[in-house]
Amino acid sequence: MDINIILNAIYSLPSASRNRLTAGIKEVSYPRGYMLLRAQKIETSVYFIKKGMVRAYQNAAESEITFWFGQEGDPVISMKSYIKNEKGYEDIELLEDTDFYQISSTQLQTFYKEDLHIANWGRKLAELELVKTEERLIAMQFKTATQRYKDLLEQQPGLLNRVSLGHIASYLGITQVSLSRIRAEIR
Repeated sequence: MDINIILNAIYSLPSASRNRLTAGIKEVSYPRGYMLLRAQKIETSVYFIKKGMVRAYQNAAESEITFWFGQEGDPVISMKSYIKNEKGYEDIELLEDTDFYQISSTQLQTFYKEDLHIANWGRKLAELELVKTEERLIAMQFKTATQRYKDLLEQQPGLLNRVSLGHIASYLGITQVSLSRIRAEIR
Protein backbone atom coordinates (compact mmCIF):
# COMPACT_ATOMS: atom_id res chain seq x y z
CA MET A 1 0.00 0.00 0.00
CA ASP A 2 1.32 3.41 -0.94
CA ILE A 3 2.30 5.76 1.89
CA ASN A 4 0.26 8.64 0.45
CA ILE A 5 -2.91 6.53 0.57
CA ILE A 6 -2.17 5.61 4.19
CA LEU A 7 -1.48 9.21 5.23
CA ASN A 8 -4.57 10.57 3.46
CA ALA A 9 -6.79 7.92 5.05
CA ILE A 10 -5.87 9.49 8.41
CA TYR A 11 -6.15 13.14 7.38
CA SER A 12 -5.70 14.89 4.05
CA LEU A 13 -2.56 17.01 4.00
CA PRO A 14 -1.60 19.84 1.65
CA SER A 15 1.12 18.74 -0.79
CA ALA A 16 3.94 20.66 0.92
CA SER A 17 3.12 19.16 4.34
CA ARG A 18 2.66 15.66 2.93
CA ASN A 19 6.01 15.93 1.11
CA ARG A 20 7.69 17.10 4.30
CA LEU A 21 6.20 14.23 6.28
CA THR A 22 7.08 11.59 3.68
CA ALA A 23 10.67 12.89 3.52
CA GLY A 24 11.06 11.75 7.14
CA ILE A 25 9.76 8.25 6.40
CA LYS A 26 11.91 5.29 5.41
CA GLU A 27 10.97 1.77 4.35
CA VAL A 28 12.03 -1.24 6.42
CA SER A 29 11.28 -4.96 6.14
CA TYR A 30 11.37 -7.78 8.69
CA PRO A 31 10.67 -11.53 8.51
CA ARG A 32 7.75 -13.45 9.92
CA GLY A 33 8.20 -14.01 13.67
CA TYR A 34 10.21 -10.82 14.18
CA MET A 35 9.31 -8.88 17.33
CA LEU A 36 8.80 -5.30 16.16
CA LEU A 37 7.91 -3.88 19.58
CA ARG A 38 8.65 -5.28 23.01
CA ALA A 39 6.78 -4.75 26.25
CA GLN A 40 8.63 -2.77 28.90
CA LYS A 41 10.64 -0.83 26.31
CA ILE A 42 10.18 2.70 25.05
CA GLU A 43 9.40 2.56 21.34
CA THR A 44 11.00 5.41 19.41
CA SER A 45 9.31 4.86 16.04
CA VAL A 46 5.88 4.85 14.47
CA TYR A 47 5.24 2.34 11.70
CA PHE A 48 2.64 1.96 8.96
CA ILE A 49 2.15 -1.43 7.33
CA LYS A 50 2.92 -1.36 3.63
CA LYS A 51 2.49 -5.12 3.20
CA GLY A 52 2.03 -7.84 5.80
CA MET A 53 0.29 -8.74 9.05
CA VAL A 54 1.13 -8.22 12.72
CA ARG A 55 -0.47 -8.94 16.07
CA ALA A 56 -0.24 -7.14 19.38
CA TYR A 57 -0.39 -9.20 22.54
CA GLN A 58 0.42 -9.20 26.20
CA ASN A 59 1.72 -12.09 28.25
CA ALA A 60 -0.61 -13.40 30.93
CA ALA A 61 -0.32 -16.37 33.27
CA GLU A 62 0.90 -19.18 30.97
CA SER A 63 -0.64 -17.63 27.84
CA GLU A 64 -0.53 -14.74 25.42
CA ILE A 65 -3.59 -12.53 25.03
CA THR A 66 -3.89 -11.11 21.51
CA PHE A 67 -5.72 -7.79 21.49
CA TRP A 68 -5.07 -6.37 18.02
CA PHE A 69 -4.27 -7.39 14.47
CA GLY A 70 -2.71 -4.98 11.99
CA GLN A 71 -2.60 -5.30 8.24
CA GLU A 72 -1.92 -3.17 5.17
CA GLY A 73 -2.47 0.52 5.86
CA ASP A 74 -2.63 0.23 9.64
CA PRO A 75 -0.39 2.21 11.99
CA VAL A 76 1.73 0.22 14.42
CA ILE A 77 2.35 2.34 17.46
CA SER A 78 2.90 2.02 21.17
CA MET A 79 0.60 4.81 22.30
CA LYS A 80 2.17 4.92 25.76
CA SER A 81 5.62 5.47 24.26
CA TYR A 82 4.29 7.88 21.62
CA ILE A 83 2.31 10.09 24.00
CA LYS A 84 4.14 9.76 27.32
CA ASN A 85 7.59 8.56 26.24
CA GLU A 86 7.17 5.67 28.67
CA LYS A 87 7.65 1.92 28.37
CA GLY A 88 4.88 0.22 26.43
CA TYR A 89 2.91 -2.79 27.60
CA GLU A 90 2.55 -4.64 24.29
CA ASP A 91 4.60 -7.05 22.26
CA ILE A 92 4.07 -6.82 18.50
CA GLU A 93 4.97 -9.87 16.44
CA LEU A 94 5.03 -10.18 12.67
CA LEU A 95 2.69 -12.91 11.44
CA GLU A 96 4.03 -12.60 7.88
CA ASP A 97 7.11 -11.14 6.25
CA THR A 98 6.20 -7.46 6.56
CA ASP A 99 7.21 -4.21 4.90
CA PHE A 100 6.75 -1.01 6.87
CA TYR A 101 7.01 2.73 6.51
CA GLN A 102 8.88 3.98 9.58
CA ILE A 103 9.30 7.43 11.09
CA SER A 104 10.93 8.35 14.36
CA SER A 105 8.71 9.74 17.10
CA THR A 106 11.22 12.56 17.62
CA GLN A 107 10.96 13.55 13.96
CA LEU A 108 7.15 13.50 14.18
CA GLN A 109 7.21 15.73 17.27
CA THR A 110 9.44 18.20 15.41
CA PHE A 111 7.04 18.21 12.46
CA TYR A 112 4.12 18.82 14.84
CA LYS A 113 5.84 21.91 16.24
CA GLU A 114 6.76 23.29 12.84
CA ASP A 115 3.72 22.47 10.67
CA LEU A 116 0.11 22.93 11.80
CA HIS A 117 -1.19 20.61 9.07
CA ILE A 118 1.08 17.78 10.22
CA ALA A 119 0.11 18.52 13.83
CA ASN A 120 -3.56 18.15 12.87
CA TRP A 121 -2.72 14.93 11.03
CA GLY A 122 -1.05 13.62 14.21
CA ARG A 123 -4.06 14.61 16.33
CA LYS A 124 -6.35 12.77 13.91
CA LEU A 125 -4.09 9.69 14.05
CA ALA A 126 -4.37 9.63 17.86
CA GLU A 127 -8.15 10.20 17.71
CA LEU A 128 -8.66 7.32 15.27
CA GLU A 129 -6.59 4.99 17.45
CA LEU A 130 -8.61 6.05 20.50
CA VAL A 131 -11.88 5.22 18.73
CA LYS A 132 -10.54 1.77 17.75
CA THR A 133 -9.58 1.11 21.37
CA GLU A 134 -12.96 2.30 22.62
CA GLU A 135 -14.82 0.09 20.13
CA ARG A 136 -12.74 -2.93 21.16
CA LEU A 137 -13.40 -2.27 24.87
CA ILE A 138 -17.14 -1.92 24.31
CA ALA A 139 -17.24 -5.09 22.20
CA MET A 140 -15.46 -7.09 24.91
CA GLN A 141 -17.80 -5.77 27.60
CA PHE A 142 -21.16 -5.89 25.84
CA LYS A 143 -21.07 -8.29 22.90
CA THR A 144 -21.16 -12.06 22.92
CA ALA A 145 -18.26 -14.06 21.51
CA THR A 146 -20.44 -14.92 18.50
CA GLN A 147 -21.16 -11.24 17.87
CA ARG A 148 -17.46 -10.40 18.19
CA TYR A 149 -16.59 -13.18 15.72
CA LYS A 150 -19.19 -11.96 13.22
CA ASP A 151 -17.85 -8.39 13.59
CA LEU A 152 -14.33 -9.66 12.93
CA LEU A 153 -15.48 -11.46 9.77
CA GLU A 154 -17.27 -8.32 8.58
CA GLN A 155 -14.51 -5.84 9.41
CA GLN A 156 -11.51 -7.98 8.44
CA PRO A 157 -12.82 -10.72 6.12
CA GLY A 158 -9.40 -11.98 4.98
CA LEU A 159 -8.10 -12.40 8.51
CA LEU A 160 -9.01 -16.09 8.81
CA ASN A 161 -6.74 -16.86 5.86
CA ARG A 162 -3.79 -15.05 7.43
CA VAL A 163 -4.00 -15.67 11.19
CA SER A 164 -4.02 -18.88 13.24
CA LEU A 165 -7.27 -19.87 14.93
CA GLY A 166 -5.41 -19.84 18.25
CA HIS A 167 -4.64 -16.14 17.86
CA ILE A 168 -8.21 -15.41 16.76
CA ALA A 169 -9.63 -17.27 19.77
CA SER A 170 -7.33 -15.30 22.06
CA TYR A 171 -8.40 -12.05 20.41
CA LEU A 172 -12.06 -12.95 20.96
CA GLY A 173 -11.38 -13.89 24.59
CA ILE A 174 -12.45 -17.52 24.14
CA THR A 175 -10.92 -20.98 23.81
CA GLN A 176 -10.24 -22.62 20.47
CA VAL A 177 -12.96 -25.17 21.29
CA SER A 178 -15.50 -22.35 21.73
CA LEU A 179 -14.31 -20.76 18.49
CA SER A 180 -14.84 -24.08 16.67
CA ARG A 181 -18.40 -24.25 18.02
CA ILE A 182 -19.13 -20.69 16.92
CA ARG A 183 -17.72 -21.33 13.46
CA ALA A 184 -19.82 -24.50 13.12
CA GLU A 185 -22.99 -22.60 14.14
CA ILE A 186 -22.40 -19.83 11.63
CA ARG A 187 -21.78 -22.11 8.62
